[in-house]
Amino acid sequence: MRHSLPTIPQFYVTAPQPCPYLDGRMERKLFTALQGDQAEAMNDTLSKQGFRRSQNVLYRPSCSDCCACLSARIRVDDFTPSRGQRRTRRRNAHLMREVTSAWATEEQYDLFRRYLDSRHADGGMADMDVFEFAAMVEETPVRTRVIEYRIQGETGSKSLAAVCLTDVLDDGLSLVYSFFDPDLDKQSLGQHMILDHLELARAAGLPFVYLGYWVPGSPKMDYKAGYSALEVYHEGHWRDLVDKSDYSRATHPLSVPPIAEQVTRLVMPKEMSAPVGLSQRVPNRG
Repeated sequence: MRHSLPTIPQFYVTAPQPCPYLDGRMERKLFTALQGDQAEAMNDTLSKQGFRRSQNVLYRPSCSDCCACLSARIRVDDFTPSRGQRRTRRRNAHLMREVTSAWATEEQYDLFRRYLDSRHADGGMADMDVFEFAAMVEETPVRTRVIEYRIQGETGSKSLAAVCLTDVLDDGLSLVYSFFDPDLDKQSLGQHMILDHLELARAAGLPFVYLGYWVPGSPKMDYKAGYSALEVYHEGHWRDLVDKSDYSRATHPLSVPPIAEQVTRLVMPKEMSAPVGLSQRVPNRG
């Protein structure tokens, strides 16, 4: 007898913790498990509504007095690179792209550790060991690829320069997490990976590349606004990011609808029932 997991998703809210993007604010997340036969449909549908995947969890920021974290995506066909972005592509034309399955390697982890120690030594992932790294890469119930960028040496060896963990959605590519060799900082490898994903999506006929969250007022997230044809998910709709000041009120406490209302507004895959159940306080999932 075949036993199936429940098809009615249950949503939870993490306990508040300090916001990593805006000083003096507290962050909480709305999340649900990603499992069962409908995992890919859930990932596709909720990604269009501002959710992101982390292993077998889908989450979206749902802070009590702020809605500044806005999911961002680039329209592939409308994207036009800036002069600086064209230079980045030329600068990294020698890199070799290798697409693999969602399988972690020691070589990837060594690069990941160097990246964290150089760029995010005090971040939430700073203490990740090799087993946690492997879980981040491999624990996925959806179509996920590891995209590596390598430099071929004179002896034929190919050193690892950058890595991106990427989900393949029904309407685009979603950059789950990326890292690169900190010694190659001047190569703008983070930007190169985004530009290369735009080319990958175009070749596959996918209309969007999802970048994660753009946060008005956060210097570390502001680079995403530098891409043309960028849309952000705000108040239930995807909108062109034309003027960043349009979202200055996103940090106002009266801009946030109640959490229960947010859940009832969610559109679920046709094969699923409407979302039910909401826990107001659970341990943080990161």
